[in-house]
Amino acid sequence: MNELVAKGKKRLDWARDHMPVIENVKQEVSENGYLDGKNVSMALHVEAKTGILALSLREVGANVKMASCNPLSTDDSVAEALREEYGMDVHAKRGQTDEEYYENLTNTLKHAPNVVIDDGGDLISLIHIEREDLIDGIAGGAEETTTGVVRLRAMEKEGTLRFPVMSVNDALMKHLFDNRYGTGQSTMDGIMSATNLQISGKNFLVVGYGWCGRGIAMRAKGMGASVMVSEVDPVKAVEARMDGFEVLPTKKGIEKADFVVTVTGCKDAVGEEAIRKSKDGCVLANSGHFDNEISKEKLNQFSKSKRKVREDIMEYTMEDGRTLYLLSEGRLVNLAAGQGHPAEIMDMSFALQMMSAEYVLKNEGLEPKVHSIPREIDEKVASLKLESEDIEVDKLTEEQKRYIENWKEGT
Repeated sequence: MNELVAKGKKRLDWARDHMPVIENVKQEVSENGYLDGKNVSMALHVEAKTGILALSLREVGANVKMASCNPLSTDDSVAEALREEYGMDVHAKRGQTDEEYYENLTNTLKHAPNVVIDDGGDLISLIHIEREDLIDGIAGGAEETTTGVVRLRAMEKEGTLRFPVMSVNDALMKHLFDNRYGTGQSTMDGIMSATNLQISGKNFLVVGYGWCGRGIAMRAKGMGASVMVSEVDPVKAVEARMDGFEVLPTKKGIEKADFVVTVTGCKDAVGEEAIRKSKDGCVLANSGHFDNEISKEKLNQFSKSKRKVREDIMEYTMEDGRTLYLLSEGRLVNLAAGQGHPAEIMDMSFALQMMSAEYVLKNEGLEPKVHSIPREIDEKVASLKLESEDIEVDKLTEEQKRYIENWKEGT
């Protein structure tokens, strides 16, 4: 076993040891048999936790092909270990070109999938644009992240989505924990790994206050930063203010920000005006799915030179002498410069993915639209999580249940 494979195997073993929920789900799914012999195509960040999902799907009888959902998020040690040690069909490497990226996505479709598991919507989009011949054989899919769900809902609205897709991202046991606590911790991990700079005492601007933005703001505040939030949604802006953060437009916040993190799911969250006004020495990072939230086009346009100053940092010297630092090419910093979300967090998300894959096969013939995760699946994952940590919760008595359901009863 070479050194890279050994490293990846250790990371996979470590992740498996800290993912008891998916282990329990795997046993039930195996007994039910819906995934046995089915072809599954996956496009997810290829790292240790994703590797455990792929191996778990194979262990319940599925035939799995997987690719990365982002050119810079693959852990090469894990990808190599999955290929060499476990014989998985993995098409991914860190630093893919755009051509390689889409070629690898296409390679996952060579066994005519029955189920598609996606993160960001690229694989499902590719099927609808280039491989319509496969659609009749696909029972359904599952989408992991906010960006992908937004794209799928746009397809549904246009009437172009041709098979059902489960919105794993909108499950309570996903976005309340993965998006908030997972993204919060892994983003700070990526920033600190890339820069080795102090967080406490610094001005920290979070652009976007969805569940991911909430988590990042919370973690930055906990590390001693002075946190600002910018938003386009007035309701979320009020929430950020009530949570104790300064709320202001991006173009104003960036004038005093030492760190900026975008997490909006929209392009040019930091665009021309913000780049022109950014503080000298500002560190720019993105935790959204695509690398267009910070305008690299404008950074290049307004800079007189750029150079790579650390492995994951590009320094831009602007025409007026200011220096800006872009982390990980503007790609999601928590995976490009870090190791992604904690294993215990992804344990819950990937348990949902496995149960969603089973659900579309068990309920074949679902309407071709974006479907919510059934409440019973959410509660199953929650119960298994509590059980894995030896936590007990109260239960309603029969009398309490009758009281709640009887509208005539008062105090």
